[in-house]
Amino acid sequence: MIDRIGVPHKTWPSAGNSNEPSAIKNKPSFPDRSQARKKRIHRPLHHSLSLSPFTPSFQNTSKHVSINPIEKMAEIQMNFAQVFGDSRASSDEVADVDVVSAIEFDDTGDYIAAGDRGGRIVVFEREEKSSERRSENNPSKRNADYKFYTEFQSHEPEFDYLKSLEIEEKINKIKWVKRQNNAHFLLSTNDKTIKLWKIYEKKIKSVTSFVGDKSKAKSAPQQLVVPTVDTRETAIAQTPRRIFANAHAYHINSISLNSDGETFISSDDLRINLWNTSISDQSFNIVDIKPTNMEELTEVITSAEFHPHHCNVFMYSSSKGTIKLADMRQSALCDRNAKVFEEPEDPVSKSFFSEIISSISDIKFSRDGRYMLSRDYMTLKIWDINMESRPVKTIHIHDHLKSKLCDLYENDCIFDKFECSMSHDSNLVLTGSYHNYFSIYDKNSKNELHLEATKVASRLRRTPQVKKGPKGGKSGDINPDALDFGKKILHVAWHPQENLIAVGASNNLYIFNA
Repeated sequence: MIDRIGVPHKTWPSAGNSNEPSAIKNKPSFPDRSQARKKRIHRPLHHSLSLSPFTPSFQNTSKHVSINPIEKMAEIQMNFAQVFGDSRASSDEVADVDVVSAIEFDDTGDYIAAGDRGGRIVVFEREEKSSERRSENNPSKRNADYKFYTEFQSHEPEFDYLKSLEIEEKINKIKWVKRQNNAHFLLSTNDKTIKLWKIYEKKIKSVTSFVGDKSKAKSAPQQLVVPTVDTRETAIAQTPRRIFANAHAYHINSISLNSDGETFISSDDLRINLWNTSISDQSFNIVDIKPTNMEELTEVITSAEFHPHHCNVFMYSSSKGTIKLADMRQSALCDRNAKVFEEPEDPVSKSFFSEIISSISDIKFSRDGRYMLSRDYMTLKIWDINMESRPVKTIHIHDHLKSKLCDLYENDCIFDKFECSMSHDSNLVLTGSYHNYFSIYDKNSKNELHLEATKVASRLRRTPQVKKGPKGGKSGDINPDALDFGKKILHVAWHPQENLIAVGASNNLYIFNA
């Protein structure tokens, strides 16, 4: 437990607290984890699958390119490239431990890491690396194919005997650490424990020959026989370099690496901790929203992320639909002095489900750090970092589901947490939906693209199935009754340098490129 705010501490196992948020009613961020586990069936994914006075000046550090939005959207046509996993299996046949739960590109885009609910991480390597330069005459013809690189078990199921709580092995987040040598490093986390993994090529050596006459060596012991050792093969090895544990009393929902390459933050439902990648037994608590009386709890933290260029700035979102931008130079506890981004709620549209559907499930910075992207259940919002009163653009994703909110509440689909991502040039945004649909929207225009995650070209749909409305009503609305809510794309990622995306659908990882 963390005793003092902003003071480094030793991390010890907490003794449990009956007042923690999991006991609070109607708080969707704390699912009931007392159910018995399903039978574990392991199938490898690659086989079966303002802030005064410290407000920084946010400048667009990327090269500005003037692009006509309409022409840009016309140029980008996402086409199916690859799929990893058993795409023929129906959703009912897929074991729960095989479902993809996290996707992340490294900073070059040459590697993709995918985690699943079984605690495994599968890494895919691009066949043509970024170091292998493309032809200057044909720069768009770079091969988009990836191949299997390695797979390892990152987390195992555990049991907290103090709280009588089962800790799932599900991978919640993966973050690549900036590469310093030939080895790869990545951070992975489940609900309680963060691990720093090293992935490297290990040379397997063996004796191939002897220098000298081995037969004469028996009669003449003075003759030296020297063995020759050669490298016979190279294997990919993985080892956990550090384990960051016992610092979170509640479930970890996100991790984010700092631009300094040395520190990262981890957030749970009520606290955000700051770590150093080389120190695993202490951390700083920089955000703590836990009230003295847990009955007064009104919101929880849902996600957190560092600014891509300013190592002292980070943001975090809440279940109330707000985003807070904080500066670590201003205060040791950053939740009291933060820039709040919030759109006023329309009293007319308020309902029983308003609090649930307004909860932000994911937030992302644009690569230049100028914009913020947030996803809640119904909408995708783009915020300018210099304007906190309202978003610069609101994209309605699930308006067609308003009539089915009661049903979605009953089957728990209303608590699904959809991720979002932004393109490398910050002009396009990506998010998923039901029926294995995912959508790409142009930030600067009304252009949009809807695709279904499938490898069969004839089934690839530019627009979802539509329902003709009655006379006087809207036509072209999506028919919610035709959607399969068992098929959903929750996890998406955009290549850091190209128009190439990865989406997770059940136990499959799909790659699409322009």
